[in-house]
Amino acid sequence: MTPADDGRDQLTQLGKQVAAPQSPEEAILERVPAPYPDKHYLVRFTAPEFTSLCPITGQPDFAHIVIDYVPDKWIVESKSLKLYLTSFRNHGAFHEACSIQIANTLVERLAPRWLRIGAYWYPRGGIPIDVFWQTGEPPAGVWVPAQDVPTYRGRG
Repeated sequence: MTPADDGRDQLTQLGKQVAAPQSPEEAILERVPAPYPDKHYLVRFTAPEFTSLCPITGQPDFAHIVIDYVPDKWIVESKSLKLYLTSFRNHGAFHEACSIQIANTLVERLAPRWLRIGAYWYPRGGIPIDVFWQTGEPPAGVWVPAQDVPTYRGRG
């Protein structure tokens, strides 16, 4: 495949100095054609240091986010995903809203065969909130490993 065939010529961020977007709405989530659109395989992204802001107090919230998806025609370009996730650092929203917004944006942009998100939020006020969502059942025959992120157990 040449760059013209694989979508690299359409990328605006990869290999360039790019400022972090100030909001998810400002972020540009880029995609390229899937290298094996005829195969069913799982892609996993793990963001163990995700940060957003509480919409009420403005205090930072932290999560370990795991995104699994089975591509169809498109894969997400990883630098643009990193910048998209970084854009939540100044974004005030509840845990559930951030988690589902990320999943919805990826589904809208990539139209994957299947996607799930596990958002393991660190406690605030003594209560961790974990958010899980998926588009449906994964395609038959796809190996979907466990996310293996332990739920919060506190000290001890």
